[in-house]
This record gives sequence, C-alpha cells and structure tokens, in this order.
Amino acid sequence: MQSRPALPASTDVLVVGCGPAGSATATWLARAGREVTVLDAATFPRDKTCGDGLTPRAMAEVDRLGLGTWARDRITIQGLDLRGFGHERRVPWPAGDHGGTGSAVRRTVFDDRLRQTAVEAGAVVHDGARVTGVEVGSTGGDDDKAIRAVQVGDTRISCRTLVVADGVRSPVGKMLGRAWHRDSVYAVAARSYVASDRHDHPWIGSDLELRDDAGAIQPGYGWVFPLGDGEVNLGVGALATAARPANVAVKELLKHYARIVHDSWALAGEPRAITSALLPMGGAVSGVAGRNWAAVGDAAACVNPLNGEGIDYALEGGRLLAELICSGPGPASTGTDLTRAWPELLRATYGESFAIARDAAHLLTFPQFLPFAGPIGMRSQTLMTAAVRCMSNTVADSDRDVVARGWRAAGSIARRLDRRPLFAD
Repeated sequence: MQSRPALPASTDVLVVGCGPAGSATATWLARAGREVTVLDAATFPRDKTCGDGLTPRAMAEVDRLGLGTWARDRITIQGLDLRGFGHERRVPWPAGDHGGTGSAVRRTVFDDRLRQTAVEAGAVVHDGARVTGVEVGSTGGDDDKAIRAVQVGDTRISCRTLVVADGVRSPVGKMLGRAWHRDSVYAVAARSYVASDRHDHPWIGSDLELRDDAGAIQPGYGWVFPLGDGEVNLGVGALATAARPANVAVKELLKHYARIVHDSWALAGEPRAITSALLPMGGAVSGVAGRNWAAVGDAAACVNPLNGEGIDYALEGGRLLAELICSGPGPASTGTDLTRAWPELLRATYGESFAIARDAAHLLTFPQFLPFAGPIGMRSQTLMTAAVRCMSNTVADSDRDVVARGWRAAGSIARRLDRRPLFAD
C-alpha cells in the first residue's frame, strides 16, 4: 500500500476543497507562480450530488482551463427540450460571448480531471485531509484577524492566504462565521443515474410541470442530462424558503419522475445512486471573506436561483478570486485585504442577475404562481428562448438587445430593493 505524502508545515495559498471552485482557484494561482496546497476531506475519485450539466457559460471556463475538447468529446449538448403545461419547446443554447454549446460529465470524472489539471499547473493536492480547526492571528494591528494556519488532525499548516471551497455545508466557512440565510429561496434536489438508449441525445430534457404522485404541482423542475456513456443523469429539484418549505420527499419524487419519462427517454432500468442535497443559492450567505481568506463556489452560495446551476460560477469564481489574490503585493505578504474586496467583486459580477433570479424563484414558491405563469410562458417560443437565456445566465455584458437590457434593469431594481445585500458583509 502506497503511503500518502506528508502534509506541509506551511504554504503560500491553502485551498480547502478540490471541487470545481477549489481546483479552478488552485489552477489559476499555480499558473501565476504561487505556491498552492489543496486539501479535500474526501478521497478521489468522489461523487457529488449534481445534475452534471455544463452550460455554455461553464464551457467558456472549461475552455480557458484547456479542457474544452476533452469535455465536448464526451458529449456536446445543443440546448434544452422543454416540456410542460401541454406544450413542448426545443430551445438551443443562445449564441454569444459564451459560445453556443454545452456538455455533461459526471462529477466523479469531471472533478477528478479538474484536480489533475491543478496538479499539472503545479498545485499539490492532498485528499483524505479534513480540516478540523482554524487558527486566527493574535499579533495585534490589522493582521490580528488574519488566518494564520489550519489544523488537519495533528498537523498544523500555516498559510498566507486561505481559500474556502468546501461546498454547500462549508464546515470551514462556519468556523469563520459564514452564515446561510434560509429566508431567501433555496433548493432541495435529488439526483440519480439511469441506463438509457438515448444517452447520447444532444438535448437536455427539462420538465417545467413537475407533479408528485398525487398530482400536486411542485415549484421546481425535472431534468434528464444525457452523459454519452450509456446513462443519463435524472433528477428533480424543488424551491423553498423558510416560510414556505418544500413539503416533498425528493427521492420519492425522483422515482415518480423516472416513471413519467421512462418511455420518452427509453430508460432501461431503475434509478440508481440516488443522492439528495440542500442548496443555498443566489448569494444568500454572509461572512464570505476576511483579511486573507475568501469563500468561493457553493461555499459562497454562487448558485443560479432559477436552475440550481453552480459549476459555471464555481469555475468562473475561482478564476476571479485567483486574479484578485494575485493583484496584491505578492507572496511575501497577505496581499489584498479580501474582507470587502471579494464580496464587492461578487456583487459587481453576479449582483443584478442573482437578485432578479432570486426574486423570480421566490415567486415560484407560491402555490398559485406556477400554474398561472407556466402555461403562458410555454405557449411562446420567443418567451421560452428569452427565459432560457436568462436562466442560464448567458446574457453577456456586451449584449444590448431588449432581453439583455430588460434583464439588467430588472436585476438592478431587485438589487436595490433587496432587504439583505447579496454576499452580505
């Protein structure tokens, strides 16, 4: 049995979590010449509850990392087959700054390839290493609140910068004061894998009229992501708030949904590997940064409130955080003070789109809204094309058409009216 390499006593940048956000941050920092150590509590390859889909926005970041051909060779996704309220709509991904194709790669494979990319860039990755404590400085002055080290079992690892990328529950983030606000909309979701004769179909299945086995409509949707490897990723997600929790057993809802789409997707068996998760979304967290640390990806609730997509924001956020860290004086100091700089960058990048998406998702939690709005939207190809563009956050800053202007204006208003700022300090 091969022994694991010893953990270092110190490192310039310590990244906790080796999912898309952690791997992307580590890769860009290592490519910039920084000394990077990555810790992950799990042992790779490891699974993650996820739809496994890569939107065009995500693929733009995959391309930047040099993995675009690898992902598209597995399967290329052209867009969505939407169904519900007596209508079906095929909506291609919008062309634009993010490109017009997507993909899908199961997370056991995708995350491991991202981990390998970080290693190839020069980062050192240790899996099976769980952080059990965080040491905050006690030297006085401005750096009194800086992170000095983390504890992994009996090993102390000092660092100049700490990146918290440990997922939706973010145990390290909690140690540092990160708080999730459940009065904002969140999701409960379940995912499975099913053998399918249509595993290489280049269109995502998306059922916007999601009903349980009693016929009650649920505020969410069902999905089928072809994986091109003999199986599809089949799942369901429901929206909720603290005031209106999702009163549904999502794993049972998933099994019911599988029965509904069994014939249309030529399923060849029962759903397997069923997992479920709660998902903070739309920046509904506070305490995402400190003097020399920042939370990124799911740990910072960088998840689209309308479709539950988080991979694109994890990859993109990792690149943005690496650029911010590298903008400081360099490895000889703790660099840029991230306390305000990181939340402000997140709000500048995602504030408008997350604010309006959060409000729209909030409306969906009212039982009367979806049965009223769903049939209206599904009657129009134009409306659904615009909706997919906004839901997938592929409205680029350079876009000046009516949909883009309206989306940004609505987001700006929603952000000003928000009771609590996104990524609150």
